[in-house]
Amino acid sequence: MSEIIEGRNPVLEALKSGRPLNKVLLANNIERHGVVGQILHLAREQGIPVEYAARPALDRLSTTAAHQGVIAFVSVKEYFELEELLTVSKQKDEPPLYIILDGIEDPQNLGTIIRTAEATGAHGVVIRERRAVGLTSAVARASAGALEYVPVARVNNIAQAIETLKKNNVWVVGIDPSGKTEYDQVDYRPPTAIVIGGEGQGISDLVKKRCDILASIPMRGKITSLNAISATRASFVCLSGGARRSPVMRVTVERWLEVFSMKLSMLDLRVGSGSTGRGGAGEAGGKEST
Repeated sequence: MSEIIEGRNPVLEALKSGRPLNKVLLANNIERHGVVGQILHLAREQGIPVEYAARPALDRLSTTAAHQGVIAFVSVKEYFELEELLTVSKQKDEPPLYIILDGIEDPQNLGTIIRTAEATGAHGVVIRERRAVGLTSAVARASAGALEYVPVARVNNIAQAIETLKKNNVWVVGIDPSGKTEYDQVDYRPPTAIVIGGEGQGISDLVKKRCDILASIPMRGKITSLNAISATRASFVCLSGGARRSPVMRVTVERWLEVFSMKLSMLDLRVGSGSTGRGGAGEAGGKEST
């Protein structure tokens, strides 16, 4: 579980100090004036999602029995602004390479993608605020330390973030089954952002419309989509992009791609035999469609 802060004043002070938070959880029907009103104002000002739940749900999360209807979930790392990712690319003096995640909910998947992003030299990862996993301790563990080196920006609207990147001459590639071009035929050498959809719905229709091109990943097995391999397929694309950009790391990347190809094949076989191999938070929502 992520670290939490309980109680009205502790949460208020955390917001005042600028401590990075994934979200604030309030009890249903809580009064929205006084300290709670200040919490709502600061959370909105800082772009921190606020959600509501029944008090018994907060009671189960609480470790102090003194939450007062207010619990905040602490991020394990401070988020970047989208504009800061552009600055990172300028400092590296390299064409930008970003990974945009449109609704990844499984912490294991997010951690795996961050780990691959670091291995391939991506300049940053973009996630959305709502209906997506934040930077939790489970994500940090799954990234195997890579989170310390990969900037992660959290935005309110993925479609708007894409428009901002396009205004900065970044080519946006969406990975979707409807794509007419296969992912390994895309030129990732110019400034590029790769968009990966969530486990349940894939890339939203609005985000698809904002992409410059949609590319698909052909599935060689008997299935065409599976939640358990969403992060693997995301990694596949990241690795391909990294290999195209850096001749020095191409051999290493090609070895990684061989490993991921084997993993895809093994998962196909397991599904064909009746075992999906699913596990981890966020994987109960059904098939993944990217």
